[in-house]
Amino acid sequence: MKSWIDGYDARDWQTATEGEIRYALLGLGWWTIDVALPAIESSDLGAATVLVSSSTGKAERLADENGVSRGISYDEFHEGEASEEYDAVYVGTPNAYHLEYVETAADLGKAVLCEKPMEASVERAERMVEACESADVALMIAYRMQTDPAVRRARELIEDGFLGDPVSVYGHNSQPLLEMIPDPDQWRLDPDVSGYGTSVMDLGIYSINTARYLLRREAVAVESRMASRHEAFSEVPDERASTMIAFEDDVQMVSTSSQNAHSDTQLTITGTEGQVELRPAFHGDATLHLSRGDVSVTVDHDGFDAEQEMEAEFDYFADRLLGDGDIYPDGRHGLADMHIIEAIHDSADSGETIEP
Repeated sequence: MKSWIDGYDARDWQTATEGEIRYALLGLGWWTIDVALPAIESSDLGAATVLVSSSTGKAERLADENGVSRGISYDEFHEGEASEEYDAVYVGTPNAYHLEYVETAADLGKAVLCEKPMEASVERAERMVEACESADVALMIAYRMQTDPAVRRARELIEDGFLGDPVSVYGHNSQPLLEMIPDPDQWRLDPDVSGYGTSVMDLGIYSINTARYLLRREAVAVESRMASRHEAFSEVPDERASTMIAFEDDVQMVSTSSQNAHSDTQLTITGTEGQVELRPAFHGDATLHLSRGDVSVTVDHDGFDAEQEMEAEFDYFADRLLGDGDIYPDGRHGLADMHIIEAIHDSADSGETIEP
């Protein structure tokens, strides 16, 4: 077994050192402008060349402010305007709007990097996968935790047998949404836009997908409970949610999430011989804690924040397009999460155990 710490390559996936993928960015909210755009510009293999928004004027203004050469409207995007100026699209719109832009990108022959969760429902996510597969264009779901050095180091250790046999997982993700965005009419609280709900779709997915990535095991059954008590959450069922997930090989997971709680992120995997813990885990500040026998070690990745996670994510995607490597978090990988989330909500509604 390798040393617990030494010999780790944070970019073990990288094969391409030359070339460039030009991006059109759709959905110009704060995350795209303040995080994704700077991440592309500081990446090794990417450049942002087109911004796409609700109006040409807004897109052109933001393009001018951020040094991007072209700004177009969504309608112009659908019409193929400026399609010769980009190779791939990054879709950062609210969940229920992903499908239409991915379908157009596929029609235009453009690769797609789409934010998680894929869409508002399993059915719409399936249509995304079918559109990209039919057009033979790459589709990657933006699980930035999969390129975080702490998570990749944890994956390498688990693969090397550090845990022994995995036994149990605990994942938690919570934040005070209304303090962060003091608007009860925001899209994350609108089921027509967010999808099945708010806490599991937006936060719980981090624990679930990161566990799947680390363990390389799929969910076989879920049991869930949800509640919404605050008036701003009256239209969504999961202001707070808890789920028991049974993975293959009888690995048991408890996942909890809330959009109306103290900010906290953590993921702990316990095995027969050791334990791997990420705490904090999910918002650009992952810290890895390792325990085996009577020895415990904390591994910090100082200065690695959300923008750097995104930088690595864009480079990973570009590397796959420029080289011959397979995309791990592809459309069907993301679709598996959508099936799990749907089963979680079905279980909460019915009180029964559901198979994803």
